[in-house]
Amino acid sequence: MLTPAIQMQTALDLIQEVDRAARPADAIVSAFFRTHRKMEDADRGAIFGLLQDMLRHRARLGWWLARHGRSDTPRNRLLVWLTLGQGRGPDQIHRLFNGRKFAPEALSQNEHSLLIKLQGVALIHRDMPDEVRLECPDWALAPLQARFGDGFEAEMTAMLTPPTLGLRVNTLKATRKDMLRELANLGLSPEPSEVAPNGIRIRKRLSLTRLPALKSGALEVQDEGSQLVAGLVDAQPGDRVADFCAGAGGKTLAIAAQMQGKGLVVACDINQGRLKRCTERLRKAGAHNAQTQVLTSETDKWIKRRKGSFDRVLVDAPCSGTGTWRRNPDARWRPEEEQGLESLIALQARILASAARLVKPGGRLVYATCSLLPEENEGQIETFLAKTPGFKVVPLPQIAPDLRSCHEAYLSLTPAQHDTDGFFAAVLQRDLPEVKETPEDAE
Repeated sequence: MLTPAIQMQTALDLIQEVDRAARPADAIVSAFFRTHRKMEDADRGAIFGLLQDMLRHRARLGWWLARHGRSDTPRNRLLVWLTLGQGRGPDQIHRLFNGRKFAPEALSQNEHSLLIKLQGVALIHRDMPDEVRLECPDWALAPLQARFGDGFEAEMTAMLTPPTLGLRVNTLKATRKDMLRELANLGLSPEPSEVAPNGIRIRKRLSLTRLPALKSGALEVQDEGSQLVAGLVDAQPGDRVADFCAGAGGKTLAIAAQMQGKGLVVACDINQGRLKRCTERLRKAGAHNAQTQVLTSETDKWIKRRKGSFDRVLVDAPCSGTGTWRRNPDARWRPEEEQGLESLIALQARILASAARLVKPGGRLVYATCSLLPEENEGQIETFLAKTPGFKVVPLPQIAPDLRSCHEAYLSLTPAQHDTDGFFAAVLQRDLPEVKETPEDAE
């Protein structure tokens, strides 16, 4: 077990690495802990928890630093969080920032002065603008206010709470009953998900290395909302299914299990590295009815050659990720989100139009995002239907009557309303060709 001071310096090292890197924080965290393999679970949990707290409250911490004329650096943000977020006094912080071997550099007089000024102050101040108080970046403020109206504050507040750990039972290898018993024996107090039939929630913070079933492929980490999206594909044994933006294959795995290992699932993506990871996960899960396909773009020739040959096509489109902010709090502050929303919306439209070509007559196209922005969700569906004759929306109650409290036509999940990540999904069905009546039929 690390001493508190060394633990604090290690956390600061990780925070600084996340701050200066262009990659998502979860990738940096995974790499960081791989280089600290001997670190105990308790230390990992404390360090990761501190990082997440800092990311969730970044706008507020930066506001306080600006108010007192201090630079917005990882070290300064950490000092403000320890004071305002954890309620530690200057003496307690001095014992952590003591300048000893492997501990943070000793506090300067300037830093000590800041701690004195902030002692006993609340983290939220009445002068904070809404975008700071609710940790919402400027580019997303107006769209989310329009989306939620009076519920905007409740939704943004829910985004600041740590999510539960969502697990999906791989029914090719285990049952939920068996997994609940195994997890209970580990002292983890598992709960069956309310709606997802193979979902399990764990509310305790833990290291995933404690879960042998993850290594065996009997369990997969997957938010309940993501499981529900995969469920809407409604893939049956023997179907041909394309997961058009498969990434590392989370939904591909769920779909393959739905099909009981029969038929074919093709996981498509433009990123070969992600598909390699998908292949490894499929093998571990025993999903022998799945394969991968690298695409050069959303208009790859592979698509044209397989036009109209799939019963189900899932488009889990690249998006702003606004629905994942409580799980990935760094995502809201990535500069590419602010600069790239318009280009994302255009890319989503191109992907949806191209993937639709794969759907056979009578087949279904499922469009999904982990976004809360109408422009990426309902707006995309409206535009697609206006430009693409022959498709119609299948209302949610017809295919998933148990998903109550959702939009009449679409799946629409939010952290505040459903305690899941924010997800949107629409199910579209391709018309069957009209059968012309012959004179013999008329007789």
